[in-house]
Amino acid sequence: QVQLVESGGGLVQAGGSLRLSCAASGSIFSINAMGWYRQAPGKQRELVARITSGGSTNYADSVKGRFTISRDNAKNTVYLQMNSLKPEDTAVYYCNVVIRSRGGMLYEYWGQGTQVTVSS
Repeated sequence: QVQLVESGGGLVQAGGSLRLSCAASGSIFSINAMGWYRQAPGKQRELVARITSGGSTNYADSVKGRFTISRDNAKNTVYLQMNSLKPEDTAVYYCNVVIRSRGGMLYEYWGQGTQVTVSS
């Protein structure tokens, strides 16, 4: 089994910054992609940012230029640096990790979610 532990959410004023972290532990052969999704009340969960094992990244248009995703492979940890936060960034943020097994199968895991609230 794989466990994901998220941290770093909270309340911040518009224009402020937060840094989210997600550490994966457990039965991990190798980590494929790592990413962050978010879900606001009444809305569907959406991709915020994603980073592959090779370091390629992609971002939602709404966060480009403000958010930066990075990973520390030695620590099996993914980060999301969020700058210039806006009230519309308010949501529960979920870590997502895709693990590759020794047999080559891919398994997807989700964190428990961390609340980010941006006040105007």
